[in-house]
Amino acid sequence: MLVLTERAEAEIEVKRSRFIAIALPANTPEDVRNAVLSIRKEHPDANHVVHAAVIGKAGTEYSVSDDREPKNTAGRPALEVLKGSGITNIVICIVRYFGGTLLGTGGLVKAYGDSAKEVLKIVRTEELIEKRNFRMVLPYSSYTLIKRTFEAVHASVGTEDFADMITVEGTIPMSEANAFRKAAEDIGQGRILLEIST
Repeated sequence: MLVLTERAEAEIEVKRSRFIAIALPANTPEDVRNAVLSIRKEHPDANHVVHAAVIGKAGTEYSVSDDREPKNTAGRPALEVLKGSGITNIVICIVRYFGGTLLGTGGLVKAYGDSAKEVLKIVRTEELIEKRNFRMVLPYSSYTLIKRTFEAVHASVGTEDFADMITVEGTIPMSEANAFRKAAEDIGQGRILLEIST
């Protein structure tokens, strides 16, 4: 499975109606809700903000809404496109500004499906890798070597706090946890505290 790495946006026009498809990362149902609310705030004058989402490690949890479009003409076609993409932990919000011409049910299904396809053409993804959070407290003397280790084990650093000791928090691929622990022991000689979530 793939996951989205950043927001992407694409727009199509069908009979003067604008369809803006916005893809966002979402790991939980709450993330999906928050994404939809956020897009509604960005587009307060839109006639509809339809969404389709696929979440979960296996990509088997779904969320969908037609947002006052006729039943199964908006969110469902977008979801079908999304389900076939091999991407999980993603929500696509499709913002519609009505252009004055009714599209009919077939036209709506095609427009919403095509909107989802357009944004999926440009999304950036990466392999879904199980990650663990880590927290490390280390002396300044070990910092340079530990920075090299971060790159070697593909650690993503979230925050660094420079006080009496340096505190680093971030994520690491689960498959690299043992190598990371061993490198910290070798470099720190007992002076580096490392916690990795389970």
